Amino acid sequence: MALRPILTVPDPVLKQKSRPIEGGVTDDHRRLMDDMLETMYAAPGIGLAAIQVGVPLRIIVMDLSGKDEPKAPRFFVNPEILEKSEEMAPYEEGCLSVPDIYDDVVRPARVKLKFLDYEGREVVEDADGLFAVCIQHEMDHLEGVLFIDHLSRLKRETAVRKVRKAQRDR
Repeated sequence: MALRPILTVPDPVLKQKSRPIEGGVTDDHRRLMDDMLETMYAAPGIGLAAIQVGVPLRIIVMDLSGKDEPKAPRFFVNPEILEKSEEMAPYEEGCLSVPDIYDDVVRPARVKLKFLDYEGREVVEDADGLFAVCIQHEMDHLEGVLFIDHLSRLKRETAVRKVRKAQRDR
C-alpha cells in the first residue's frame, strides 16, 4: 500500500466525471482501493473517491467507525443510487479536497444504493444517517461535484480562497 497525494480545490481534475469500471474488479483496482484507504486514514478522513487522488474511476472507500472502535473499511465500485427519500436532512460536511472548511449541506435522509464490493460482488443496501450523507458526498465527487458546490456562490468562493491561502502559507 502507498499514500497518494490528495488533490485540493481549485485543481481542475476534481471537476472531471469519473469513468465506470468495465469488466469487473481486478487486482489493480483492489491495489488502488488499498492505497486510497491508507491515504484516507492518514489524512484523516472517513471517505475518499478515486478522483481525489487523481484517478477518474468510479471507486469510493469509506470507514465510519469511531476513534475507539475497530476499523470497518467499506469499498464501493460503480455505486448507483436507486432510490432517495423525500425527507431531507442537513449535515455539516467537510472534505479532504477542501481542507478545514465545513458547512451544512441538505441531502436526502435515506438512499438505496447498488455497488460492487472489494471482491466484485454486487450489493444492494439501504443507507441512512452518516452513511447516507457520506455516500452521497463521495458519489458527488464521481460526478465532478464538491460539497461546496451545494453552497451559495459567496460561500464557495470564500472556501476556495481560504484553501488557496492556506496552501500559500505552508
